[in-house]
Amino acid sequence: MAKEKKRILWVDDEIDLLSSHIMFLEGKGYAVKAASSGDEGTAALKAGRFDLVLLDETMPGKSGLETLQEIKEIDPNLPVIMITKNEAEDLVEQAIGMKIDDYLLKPVNPLQIYSAAKRILDAHRIQETVLNKDYLQAYQKIGESLGAGPDWREWIRIHQELSLWDVEFDRFSETGLEQTQLDLKKKSNADFGRYIEGVYRDWINGGERPPLSVDVFPRYVIPHLKEKKKVYFILIDCMRYDQWLKIEDLLAPFYNIEKECYYSILPTATPYARNAIFAGAFPSEIQRRAPDQWLERSKDELSKNRFESSFMQDQLARNGLGGITSKYIKIYEIEEANEIRKQVESYRPIDLVAMVFNFLDILAHGRSQSEILQEIAPDESAFRSLMRSWFVHSALFEILQKISKHGSTVIITTDHGSILGARASLVHGNRDTSTNLRYKFGDNINSDPRQTLLIRKPLEFKLPSESPSKNYVLAKENYYFVYPTKFHEYERQYLGTFQHGGISPEEMIIPCVTLKPR
Repeated sequence: MAKEKKRILWVDDEIDLLSSHIMFLEGKGYAVKAASSGDEGTAALKAGRFDLVLLDETMPGKSGLETLQEIKEIDPNLPVIMITKNEAEDLVEQAIGMKIDDYLLKPVNPLQIYSAAKRILDAHRIQETVLNKDYLQAYQKIGESLGAGPDWREWIRIHQELSLWDVEFDRFSETGLEQTQLDLKKKSNADFGRYIEGVYRDWINGGERPPLSVDVFPRYVIPHLKEKKKVYFILIDCMRYDQWLKIEDLLAPFYNIEKECYYSILPTATPYARNAIFAGAFPSEIQRRAPDQWLERSKDELSKNRFESSFMQDQLARNGLGGITSKYIKIYEIEEANEIRKQVESYRPIDLVAMVFNFLDILAHGRSQSEILQEIAPDESAFRSLMRSWFVHSALFEILQKISKHGSTVIITTDHGSILGARASLVHGNRDTSTNLRYKFGDNINSDPRQTLLIRKPLEFKLPSESPSKNYVLAKENYYFVYPTKFHEYERQYLGTFQHGGISPEEMIIPCVTLKPR
């Protein structure tokens, strides 16, 4: 079946003099209809469908700008290229304000017209063709890297590249490469689980290691404070690297952006990773120093991070910064965020302002319980889009715009990411076992070693060990835990939900971004 030609409407009072230009476009595969006035052009638009309008700016009777206004009333999304002799800046600005897609200065030659039309009409197809070619090259290189046995630096690079491709694929409805990308990520996650199982204990017990949760303040925050710079530390709970990529461009007009990644500690869950960030210490160390403040077994999820402010103060004091001014703010509700937006100007004199935004974590958990949210964000691509939509309209975005005028350094990070649960894994434990879906702790837990990491000696992983029988189990890849009782019921209930606490690049390799005002 022959591909339908793209249709161009060319409106110009001297259209008879442009026959060679029209023949050139038709030779390139476009169907061109000529109109010698604005009225004739708008009549043609009302009578038929077009993909692009070429519009002369200077015409007797109805002007190009007047015709443009009518075109936009007929079809607001129809691309328009204005062709003009007039180089006046106010005219160009007026035309751009009326949402023209491009403009050309007379005299124009056929190749100029063709190039401009091609940019608008065929850009998406050309980009998709180039994307397919570039992706297949990247696929081969990533496969070679996986086969060579990546170290922690290479794993960051692999995860960043796979995330970039995920975001790139968001721009195209169907490339035919989606399954290839999913298969590559599946292999990557399986290899990553085996890698972490082999190196993590060495990392946390003195071996050469990447930046971990405990290193966030010493590496990214404290050096700025010691240089007498004012710092805003903003933690967006449960933010993945690909989700950061969806909002990065929104902050580029206000900040110069320096982007790095670090590894969340295990389990990749808020009570462990976020406490470790603010305390600058591993969970077993926190539990030993402040047993009354380690609330791992609390039934109230929110209370498990009740002492982040005091942990932060202790960490600052250990680093010789006990005398600086600081403020800690935790935000759960929209009203709280709006209140901070009103007050942010008053924070200018404070040396360190730490803010924790829980929206993404709440959204990820809420999605598993809401059919509406599951319909709005059925997959990772849609969830990235939802993240961007939230950020664009959030008080946080406005807060960051205001802070950019303070001259302060901003650190944006997260405590862990999340992964879309796709496979149920059977776990055995007693009634005191924790209820989390990607990690569990309790006495004498058992699980499938191919799908999980079973930690029988928690102290080797710098996790609390109150009794000899206590152990932890962490899900690898995209597994989630289900008990034998009502296995199939809970398997269906949690399939396709975002979870965290386990071992995957999405949960462990997370962004830490330094923003410096432009």
